[in-house]
Amino acid sequence: MRKIYLILPILAGMMFGSSGIFVRTLTQNGIDATTLLFLRFSIAVLPILIAIILTDTKLFKIDLSDIPLFLACAICIIGLNLCYNESMNTIPLSLAAVLLSLAPIFVLIFAYIFFREKITSKKLACMLLAIFGCLLMTGVLEDSLTSIPLFGIFSGIGAGLFWAIYLMASKKSIENGNHTYTILIYSVIFITLALIPFTNFGQITEFISNNPTLTILFLILHSTLSFALPYILSTLSLKYIDSGVSSILLSGAEPFAALIFGFLIYSEVPTMLMFCGFVITIIAMMMLSRKKGSEN
Repeated sequence: MRKIYLILPILAGMMFGSSGIFVRTLTQNGIDATTLLFLRFSIAVLPILIAIILTDTKLFKIDLSDIPLFLACAICIIGLNLCYNESMNTIPLSLAAVLLSLAPIFVLIFAYIFFREKITSKKLACMLLAIFGCLLMTGVLEDSLTSIPLFGIFSGIGAGLFWAIYLMASKKSIENGNHTYTILIYSVIFITLALIPFTNFGQITEFISNNPTLTILFLILHSTLSFALPYILSTLSLKYIDSGVSSILLSGAEPFAALIFGFLIYSEVPTMLMFCGFVITIIAMMMLSRKKGSEN
């Protein structure tokens, strides 16, 4: 293993963890949910195109039979981002990131229901430990629960659910011979086209007009850092390190980065019990990822 490449999934996780900063800023400046998604995905097309051109232009080639799975992935990405953006706007960034990281639990449940894959005692223990950690983070054992909207919590859980379905759909597409970049570029194109009728271009014009140079740079950073580049880095890491290791590093880095950003920028200071819940959940999800990576 080339240890230098261990930094790739860590950087990807930190970039994913920074998305709350962009989402809250755009929302506070009058950008609605669907317009925000249009900005994120339409701009992300360019860096993903560059990644494909630098990797292999044959990745653009697909069969018509691939389109249904690409559409399923696109729908899941929209649902994931809508739910995740809502959770980041209403609950602490660290809690939103942790709820999203519960996706592997949903994957295990779906695999059991639809494919009869066995849930071992170790997997079950990790799942229960992660759920317990999330309960601590919500402040359910403290008076602070009243300050955390339930809608934000359910939105975070919904993000994890959509992420799990996306993982299963993309895995199926990969088994059919498609590359991650291929799935991503066509999903993003479908999403961008679908969002055009629901996009408020007046909001975009008003936001950019305030300070064109700064706002355009902000929009490019938003799309690149919170979506395109993390996917590219995490995919690139799989060429050099084990997928289980990559998953562990990414799943640990994202919530930690969200916790740090929430503390430094929005003064979101968790109580000691909430912080313990954060640590418990991250450890449980890393153990689950490690178990999954070993099996793979």
